[in-house]
Amino acid sequence: MKTPDGRECKFFYGDYYRGRNFEECRALINPQDKKDWTSAVCKTCPVPVILQNNGCPNMALTTYFQKTLFGKRIRVKAWCSRSHGIVRNPNVGCGLCHLPQETEKR
Repeated sequence: MKTPDGRECKFFYGDYYRGRNFEECRALINPQDKKDWTSAVCKTCPVPVILQNNGCPNMALTTYFQKTLFGKRIRVKAWCSRSHGIVRNPNVGCGLCHLPQETEKR
């Protein structure tokens, strides 16, 4: 579904049927983070960019709010279920899942 700023995100949900104005971010796990979330946070959220750059099915994203000097921002941690490790750069991936075909045969 498209976020209010126009980017595609599979975690954003908006229900506008018959005058409803319900929006939520389904990537946030913590109930307090869900209460603090507003659609204005979507403008600076890194999740839509990560999903666009890396569509690996083995990567799991964990999102949370982090307090900064300018307010709260969404931060992302990524985990690869194939390499069983933290993904340092979620835009690229862990490096194990998408090796060139020649190296996987060896």
